[in-house]
Amino acid sequence: MLKMLSHVSPGAITMLRMDHTHALMTFHRYHANTSPSRKHAIVDVLSLALEVHAKLEEEIFYPAMRTVDPDLVQESYEEHGEMKRLIGELSRMEPADREYDLTVMSLMREVLRHVADEETKLFPDAERVLGEERLAELGAQMTRRRMELVAPHAGEIAVQSARTFPGAAAMIAGAVGLGGYFIARAFARPAGWRALTT
Repeated sequence: MLKMLSHVSPGAITMLRMDHTHALMTFHRYHANTSPSRKHAIVDVLSLALEVHAKLEEEIFYPAMRTVDPDLVQESYEEHGEMKRLIGELSRMEPADREYDLTVMSLMREVLRHVADEETKLFPDAERVLGEERLAELGAQMTRRRMELVAPHAGEIAVQSARTFPGAAAMIAGAVGLGGYFIARAFARPAGWRALTT
């Protein structure tokens, strides 16, 4: 399955850059005068996206880069820790709380700093040292792991994405819901089925 995914999934760096773009676009939907329900939806979408992104990096990408840039990788783990702390704080708050907007802005600053570090230092080193073939392999591993992480949340993602991006609500909800359905079915196959097809 990984061999097939390496032909259809983006390489590791492309995938991680797409995650960065998605996070920044989602942040730009958040405004102080946004309704509380929409603020909540935006933060939910962002929190899940950042959690999945962090897991992909920590489980797959960072181990591949540890010998190349050990200090940068360690710094990235620490930045993830701060993002997770802020996401945890937000999960215990309501959008009407006084500190909610400030905590979202702190999270945004942390993500911007993290994105800048990776885009200007870590990713160019990965492209130079790991090469296209290894990045394609990592991309395939990350695609498979993303499907495992996202499948249980497909319905939630569809609903919250529709609230976050109302102009494209039907398209997003349909695509995510349909994708989640097929992903869930793929991972629900009996163990023997996978052995027979690989």
